[in-house]
Amino acid sequence: MSLDYITKAVQQAQQERNIDAHKAKVTAIKRIEVNYDQIRTETVSEQHLHERRIISGLCDTEQVNSYKMLRTAVLQRLQKNGWNTFGVTSSIAGEGKTRTAINLSISLAMEGNHTVLLVDADLQRPAIHKYFGYALEKGLNDYLVGDTPIKDTLIHVAIGNLVTLPVRKPLQNSSGYLRSPKMATLVEEAKTRYSSRIVVFDLPPLLSTDDVIAFSPLLDSILLVIEDGAVTHEELARSAELLKDTNLLGTVLNKSKEKIMGYGPSYY
Repeated sequence: MSLDYITKAVQQAQQERNIDAHKAKVTAIKRIEVNYDQIRTETVSEQHLHERRIISGLCDTEQVNSYKMLRTAVLQRLQKNGWNTFGVTSSIAGEGKTRTAINLSISLAMEGNHTVLLVDADLQRPAIHKYFGYALEKGLNDYLVGDTPIKDTLIHVAIGNLVTLPVRKPLQNSSGYLRSPKMATLVEEAKTRYSSRIVVFDLPPLLSTDDVIAFSPLLDSILLVIEDGAVTHEELARSAELLKDTNLLGTVLNKSKEKIMGYGPSYY
């Protein structure tokens, strides 16, 4: 994948941001009901989510509708390729990749045709639990470095069919843990246990560590978040080089200076 490939994707995102999401067709899947009695459930504060610009799915705002459009495009691409896992990353810190991963996961979970597992794979700077505002007893780190069962680390946040797998404590040597046999087992189990499941991994920025390169072979694809005006041409070029052997699910252009919906993806 070349820099020109990403550049064209960004341009297409700018041009297509106002496309009506209802025109897109997604294969119908029977609406599913899930029992979460075996894992911890947390009811998150609407005010806490609002303060952190996290959607609840309960109101019809421009931000919610923008993520519905992103959801439709992502579902189309996943279904077309038979994928059910993807990572969300950016070139540098601060481009909104964690918020995008969370809001997209919520939108997917509210759709009702899928269960969604959102995994915090930013092992050095975990943040998902902070956005939701729940306290942690166990996390992914306890599974990776100890003998804690995965089921004891999962938290259903009572938003649609969304389950989160947070990190309680930052881990050094993060790329080593991400490429470990235990992580490979977790990903394979998450991918195959339920046919209706979509697994979203919040990854570190591409240019901060080698984590994404170490972990991406386990995933079906990568969604690249780009903040308009925040990343340089050279940084995008380096990102394109790092992702050249990876399936690119699409790009999300954040904080566009144009007066248009700010979260539309481009797929190609």
